[in-house]
Amino acid sequence: MSYQTIAWDVNADNIATITLNRPEAMNSFTVEMADELEAAFNRASEDDDVRAVVVTGSGRAFCAGMDLSAEGNVFGLDESQSPTLEDMQQRLDAPEIHAGVRDTGGRVTLAIFNCKKPVIGAINGAAVGIGATMTCAMDIRLASEKARIGFVFGKIGVTPEAASTWFLPRIVGISRALEWIYSADILSADEALEGGLVRSVHPPEELLEAAYALARKFTVNRSPVGVALARQMIYRNSAAPDPIVAHQVDSLSMFYTSIADGKEGVASFLEKRDPEFTSKASQMPPFFPW
Repeated sequence: MSYQTIAWDVNADNIATITLNRPEAMNSFTVEMADELEAAFNRASEDDDVRAVVVTGSGRAFCAGMDLSAEGNVFGLDESQSPTLEDMQQRLDAPEIHAGVRDTGGRVTLAIFNCKKPVIGAINGAAVGIGATMTCAMDIRLASEKARIGFVFGKIGVTPEAASTWFLPRIVGISRALEWIYSADILSADEALEGGLVRSVHPPEELLEAAYALARKFTVNRSPVGVALARQMIYRNSAAPDPIVAHQVDSLSMFYTSIADGKEGVASFLEKRDPEFTSKASQMPPFFPW
């Protein structure tokens, strides 16, 4: 599969690197990039040769936000429509809604959310607007010392997108999320670290290796299905209204993993050797997705 705005690579450790690849435009976001990112995360989710995903930018930026040089509606929206909440609830996948109304960044972050592999953001430079919000759907974010992150929607009179009003408060809390959105400040890497948005800050030349090292910790001697279920359980169960929901899903997850990779995991523990798990994330237990 060829891409025009991103690059795709899978290394010997089965880690896919998705690189935003418009360096001449600071990797600014376009509708084409949204389509390619959505397809790439869906591909990573189902490709058993991919065990984790690292996302970074080409050149000196991660993503400088939406490409505001496009003609017409710069967000790619069809201004002839008058969509309602009912349309979004009942006709979300109708062609005219999908192409002309749905937030392109949200399509990307929903693909990240639904991915069955760990996703790590390696923020190498400027990450503003969609460049910041898309990372909120990633499991963990690492930043270069040169990273600059901004939720700058207030400066151009629009609202946060990419489902970031769901993700960001869960990462940094409601009060801090609102402060960052109201102020539209550009955060340094250290400020993002202090605020809990990023896990760690690295010299630029060490950023990707740090991300790969973390990805290896998530994948080496780990059950692909166990990891996929754990990722989805944390996101979905943490947003459930009652812990009984988690109990229901936990019970099914434990049941099906215990009769599959769990048997090998127990045997390898007792025999003091590395496990040889055989499950595939492309073949999930019958209750998934719940």
